[in-house]
Amino acid sequence: MSLRRYVVKRLLLTIPILLGVTAITFAMVHLQPGDVIDVLVGFNDVSAETERQLREQYNLDEPIYVQYVLWLRDAMVLDFGQSFISERSVGEAISTRLPYTVLLGVLALVISIAIGVPAGIIAAVRKGEQADEVSRVAALIGVATPNFWLGLMLLLVFSVQLGWFRTIPPSDVAVYDPSLLKFMVLPAITLGTASAALLMRIMRSSMLEELNKEYVKMARAKGLPERTVITKHVVRNSLISVVTVAALQIAFIVDGAVVIEQVFSVRGIGRLLLGAILQRDFPIIQASVLMIGVTIVFANLLADIIYSYLDPRIRY
Repeated sequence: MSLRRYVVKRLLLTIPILLGVTAITFAMVHLQPGDVIDVLVGFNDVSAETERQLREQYNLDEPIYVQYVLWLRDAMVLDFGQSFISERSVGEAISTRLPYTVLLGVLALVISIAIGVPAGIIAAVRKGEQADEVSRVAALIGVATPNFWLGLMLLLVFSVQLGWFRTIPPSDVAVYDPSLLKFMVLPAITLGTASAALLMRIMRSSMLEELNKEYVKMARAKGLPERTVITKHVVRNSLISVVTVAALQIAFIVDGAVVIEQVFSVRGIGRLLLGAILQRDFPIIQASVLMIGVTIVFANLLADIIYSYLDPRIRY
């Protein structure tokens, strides 16, 4: 199977996955007791007739499957409606928040790969030595540490006590502004730490498995330098597992951004979604979850493409 046909096949498989994500999310949100109209009525003296008109205006008086079909019809043309609370376009609200979440996620992924992969290589090459023991202990601590607690500790030490970073992000600045990039360092480290620890463990185990294979022994028997054996043969084959895990870590980073953006007051999708959940703002919730689902699905698709490139046998 050619790489193009393989990509087309994987793209077609994403359609039912995204439909399932939207349907489950829609059902979970709408089947819970109460809705945004109940929230609004609770804070205002609204007559029963006004409440009925509001539900009719937002199609909340229709059966849940009708509401879902109406929402899906509009979403297919990228029309996600308006926020129930702010009456602002959902697409506009997400587009203004998305760059901050993307920047945070990219920085966290870069940090996790930059730390995890080299540490895993060193731990495998120096198996049983002090460097290996230190890296394994550090990986265990990184996986076990809650990211919200780590974020608070980083804020306390580096922002409050040392004053190296701002405690509140600069307002109304572009994502490429140096002041915002500097502020994003601590949130990115917080999100990337656990991912780096997991990538290190995967890289180490993959390297150790490859080092025991016959082609490595043959390369050494031919007199190839150890550096060449490691860098040109073992590392490349070990990266196949790491690429798969790195794609899965994108889902972890996206999920963690919901909490970390709240801790560091980052104006991203995660913070927008959390506020919408508290206010039962259905259009914002549904569009945000769809955006997160699309990101995760295409991250895994990209991993499959890279995986099939590194090992063409996967396409067959």
